[in-house]
Amino acid sequence: MFKIGWIQSALLGLLAGVLVAGCAPLRNDEGSAAAKQQLAPTGKLRAAISVGPSASQFRVKVVRGTDPLRGVPVDLANALGERLGVPIEFITYDNYGDLLEAGRRGTWDVTFLPFSEERAKILDYGPAYYFLELTYIVPVGSVIRDRSDIDRPGVRIAVVEKSISAQKLQQSLKNATLVYFKKLAQSREQLKAGKVDAAAAGRETLMGLATQLPGARVLEGHFHAVPVSVAVPKNRPAVLTYVTDFIESAKATGVVRRAFDTAGFKNVTVAPAASGR
Repeated sequence: MFKIGWIQSALLGLLAGVLVAGCAPLRNDEGSAAAKQQLAPTGKLRAAISVGPSASQFRVKVVRGTDPLRGVPVDLANALGERLGVPIEFITYDNYGDLLEAGRRGTWDVTFLPFSEERAKILDYGPAYYFLELTYIVPVGSVIRDRSDIDRPGVRIAVVEKSISAQKLQQSLKNATLVYFKKLAQSREQLKAGKVDAAAAGRETLMGLATQLPGARVLEGHFHAVPVSVAVPKNRPAVLTYVTDFIESAKATGVVRRAFDTAGFKNVTVAPAASGR
């Protein structure tokens, strides 16, 4: 089970610092009406959903294109749409670059993603509902035993472009080489083919990939912990206030817990209430 410690507490403080002023719960119909108009300007809530070959607290696993979307961000978006009283439109993205660019253009209204300072230039984040451990997966027969074996000359690490893992490893690695791919599925296939020595991502994502790569191992520990949050396009203060109140309520009332459990993440911990609430 993921434990909340000083790293996560510090991240909560960092996340609180990027929220715009006035994120107290909405208390009047006028504020709710303004938020609804801005959050669902087309009359429906357009939720950007990250999809890939492995599910997580912010990504949906897609096996066949005809399958209905199921997963944590889908459940949270549905709950938000129900609260707003508007229908949901899911817009799926299999890479972060397209999702972020679409957010910049105003193509979608809400999403659920790990926080980063770079993404915060495009998005406004609400409070965390989960803390994500970033770690590595290595293929069957790998000589890499733990994280201390990673940052060495000749070690090739697959990462997804514009992912938090890529950003953090760019800052920290001195000797290993990062190999960039647009999609998570490409990282998986490169690992399977032996063209990279490891891949980096969130723990739950890698645990899902491990079931598709016989003999693969997810390494213990983590190289970074990241808050996963609700996010909206930049400079919509009424919207940010509304989704902040929504996610805090969803944590307190068990909505987030049920979304985790339904998706198979029964042993992970929901983030605590944001400080100052």
